[in-house]
Amino acid sequence: MTRLTRLAAGSLAATALLGAAALPADAHPGTYHSRVVIGEVQYNSPGSDDYSRRSLRAEWVTITNTGRQRVDLDGWTLADTAGHVYLFEDLTLRGYESVRVRTGSGDDTERDVYQNSRTYIWNNDGDTAILRNDHNRVVDAKSWGRQGHWHHRR
Repeated sequence: MTRLTRLAAGSLAATALLGAAALPADAHPGTYHSRVVIGEVQYNSPGSDDYSRRSLRAEWVTITNTGRQRVDLDGWTLADTAGHVYLFEDLTLRGYESVRVRTGSGDDTERDVYQNSRTYIWNNDGDTAILRNDHNRVVDAKSWGRQGHWHHRR
């Protein structure tokens, strides 16, 4: 190999390495690594379960961005095993930021969004919260109660 060929090969290898390093982790074909996870779940709202606005708002699931870069949640969903689905719209989580998805009704803010449900969603005796991205891929799931406590991340 001539010196010029070695220099050209070294330059191409360095360019390829820099290009690959510049891609985010979830940009590599065939892989998906989310920085967004299900945090705490308040499935047993404090006080009496009287279906009041206050009681329904006290039931919630926290969604957390564990990475440094912002993540656009537009089109993502949070669901339970009974088919209750919350669709995220126009919400971006900055790095290390969380949002609470509250069961009851209210005005959405950067920290709290509301499912506007008139009934409880997260069952006290056992349920699973399932977070899917805008491509319908399961990003994270968390179970409690009869199914046991487990947390699944993809």
